[in-house]
Amino acid sequence: MLDAVDAALIRALQGDGRATYQALADGVGLSRTAVRARVKQLVGVGAIRIVGVLHAGVLGMEVFAHVSFRVSGPVSPLLEELAGREAVVYAAQTAGRFPVVAHVRVRDDEALAKELGVLRSLTGVTGAEAFRGGAIAKDAYSSVRELRDVSVDPLDWRLVRHLQDDGRASYAELARQVGLSQAAARSRVVRLIEAGVIHVTAVAEPALVGASEQVGFGLRCRGDSAAVAARLGSLAGVSFLATGFGRYDIVGSASAADRPSLVEALEAVRACPEVTYVETWEHLAVAKERYGADAAPAA
Repeated sequence: MLDAVDAALIRALQGDGRATYQALADGVGLSRTAVRARVKQLVGVGAIRIVGVLHAGVLGMEVFAHVSFRVSGPVSPLLEELAGREAVVYAAQTAGRFPVVAHVRVRDDEALAKELGVLRSLTGVTGAEAFRGGAIAKDAYSSVRELRDVSVDPLDWRLVRHLQDDGRASYAELARQVGLSQAAARSRVVRLIEAGVIHVTAVAEPALVGASEQVGFGLRCRGDSAAVAARLGSLAGVSFLATGFGRYDIVGSASAADRPSLVEALEAVRACPEVTYVETWEHLAVAKERYGADAAPAA
C-alpha cells in the first residue's frame, strides 16, 4: 500500500509529469535521491505511467459526449464494439439504470450526430441517451487549460509522440530521437506544454494506488452549472467534471480507496446547495480508457 509521500508525489506528477526530482523533493521534504528512487519504484511496479496527453482541440476533437446505453442481452458484445470505435475514448460496464456508458470525442455536432446513429445500431442496444458536454471543468488526467494558437510542425509531432510514450524522457533522449540539439528539443517541448498542446501527467492504476472504488454521477442543479462544477471540483475524490446539455447539467466521476470514502465523496456532492438531483452508476469493468487525444499525425 502506498504511503502519504507516495500519494503526494503522484498528485504532484499529475499536475506536472516533467517536474524535476529536486522540485518534487522540495514538495515532500525528502532528498532528491530518495524521491528519484520512489518515482522509479512507482513506475516500475505499474502504480503510475507518466505520459503526454495531447489536447483534444489540437486535432479538432473538441466535442465531448457522455452516452448511456439501454441493452438487451449480454453487454460484452457491445463493449467489444465500442472499444473498436475511434470516437469512443471510454467505455465501461456499469451497475445502475444503464448497463453501459461511453465517452465520445468528435470534431463537431454533425460528427456527433453521425456517431450516435452508429452507436444506436450496435449489438444489443435498445436505446441511447446522450449528454453533450460544453466544457470540461476538471480532469485528473489532463489539466483543464485553454489551447493557445501555436503552429505545430513535423518535428513537434515527433516530440509529441515520444512524450506520449514516455512523458519523463530526458531532453537528451528526445533530442537524439528527433535529431535536434538538446537545447532545441527543450525549447520545443516547453513551448508545446506552455501552449497547452500536450500535458505530461501521471496516470495512476487505481487498484495499485488505493483508488479501486469508482462511481460516475449525473447532476441537475440550480443556477450557473459552471460555478457549481467549480465548487465541486475542489472536493476530495472528485476526479472528473463536465458541464453541458441533455439529461444532466453536470456529469462527473469520483474514486476512493474504499466504499466508506466513496460514500463520503458522494455525500459531499449531494450537500452542495445548488445540486437538486443526483444519479449514480458504479463502474464494474472498463473496456476502453484513452486519455485526451492520443493520436498524432504521421511524420
